Amino acid sequence: MKKRILVVDDEEPIQELIRVYLSPLNVEIYSAFTGEDALKMYEEMMYMGKKPDIVVMDLKLPGIDGIETIRRLLKIDPEALIYGFTAFSNSVWASRMLRAGARKVIPRSMGFTGLRDVIQEAIMRRSVLIQ
Repeated sequence: MKKRILVVDDEEPIQELIRVYLSPLNVEIYSAFTGEDALKMYEEMMYMGKKPDIVVMDLKLPGIDGIETIRRLLKIDPEALIYGFTAFSNSVWASRMLRAGARKVIPRSMGFTGLRDVIQEAIMRRSVLIQ
């Protein structure tokens, strides 16, 4: 069964690049451009029995930022697996995302290949845990 990934980023070109780099992992990718949209989409997917296996979260979003979106997602689903992927990955912002509940913060400077490697590892670990 394909894993579902919810990508939350307000920049369409970034969304598209993430889609291109993650597509070889044989995953279903869903997109949200705001924190509010991400929360709504996550709840709807849970309701349909198709909750995302992984969420990739940007920090700077219109409306509520990535940190607050992480907090709210974890109230909806305390088991949500959320990874930060942001250009604002200095220690202050990264630690705020981690304190909010992100499993890891991947700096954009690692590139999209770095993101793919981290997500691939997370998918493999999650598959092992489920079996």
